[in-house]
Amino acid sequence: MNWLSLSRWSPYVVGAGIGILIWLSFIFSNRPIGCSTAYARVSGMVEKLFRGRRVEQKAYYRQYVPRLGWEIMLIAGVMLGALASSMLSGTFELEVIPALWQRAFGPDILVRLAAAALGGFFIGFGARMAGGCTSGHGISGTLQLAVGSWLALICFFAGGAVTAMFLYVFLGGI
Repeated sequence: MNWLSLSRWSPYVVGAGIGILIWLSFIFSNRPIGCSTAYARVSGMVEKLFRGRRVEQKAYYRQYVPRLGWEIMLIAGVMLGALASSMLSGTFELEVIPALWQRAFGPDILVRLAAAALGGFFIGFGARMAGGCTSGHGISGTLQLAVGSWLALICFFAGGAVTAMFLYVFLGGI
């Protein structure tokens, strides 16, 4: 069990593990792995707290029923797994403002939180517009050789590279 305490795992081993996980997902549940639908379901659950059952009458939430589903459990598992991994490897640390961000934009926590919220909004919006997220398209869709998923994956990487260049080189001056 010494490999559980490694601070970095081999990307080849992790990639193979994700591939096996997707095979198992298709074999046992006939579903691809993806998590952006979970955020749609959670938004419906939050809205349901304030508006009651009227939320279920919305066309969007008739498709993405606001209930606890396997996608939400997948996200919880990823978060708990990351926490367990960082604690077992001794690398756990709370970090609100990463060093690279601080060098580029300073230590202002409100600026960091605003940028994170704005980025999260755009990622969520883009995932819903693309019909899936990086795990849905980039892992499950490419496994099925879906052309749309390959195109989405290329756009995800290109968009990430352009955004990083814009933020850190043009705005941050790094």
